[in-house]
Amino acid sequence: MKTALILIDIQNDYFPGGRMALEGAPQAAVNAARLLEFARGAGMPVCHIQHVSVRKGASFFLPGTEGMQINAAVAPAAGEPVILKHYPNSFRETALSAFLRGRDIGRLIVAGMMSNMCVDATVRAAFDMGYECVVAHDACAARTLKLCEREVPAEDVHASFMAALGMVYARLASTDEILSELAG
Repeated sequence: MKTALILIDIQNDYFPGGRMALEGAPQAAVNAARLLEFARGAGMPVCHIQHVSVRKGASFFLPGTEGMQINAAVAPAAGEPVILKHYPNSFRETALSAFLRGRDIGRLIVAGMMSNMCVDATVRAAFDMGYECVVAHDACAARTLKLCEREVPAEDVHASFMAALGMVYARLASTDEILSELAG
């Protein structure tokens, strides 16, 4: 089965100093960069997903800002597609499905941000479309959220969403595990 690496929203606003900084974003990007380096060396198809906020009242990933740019750790190489999106689901109103079908891709290795938003929405959609998904859980990041007056720490948000995806929608693996499997 042909495999593609999908890097979701690894953009500057999610890093320290950005408008929506996530806890663990720098380390997640290091792991995503390791996957990207392997994919490039192996000739594996790579697709960068870039969110551009066009929703009224949006406060990050604003068009034309440095924050919406893909982080230098995983900057696209010449010829690597960058698919723009405006919704959490990377398939909604984008060319992602056509990109994958055109290359006869059946399995996706997914890394990116946010674990609880765009990674979750994209993996669930991919599963529903028949793709086998592997999520590099240590190449994803989240942020602390609030439920009423209860603060939910970022590591718990991330763990909860990864655990939920791992029940049905994806196989979870560390970057090291994925690289070992791909190299074997």
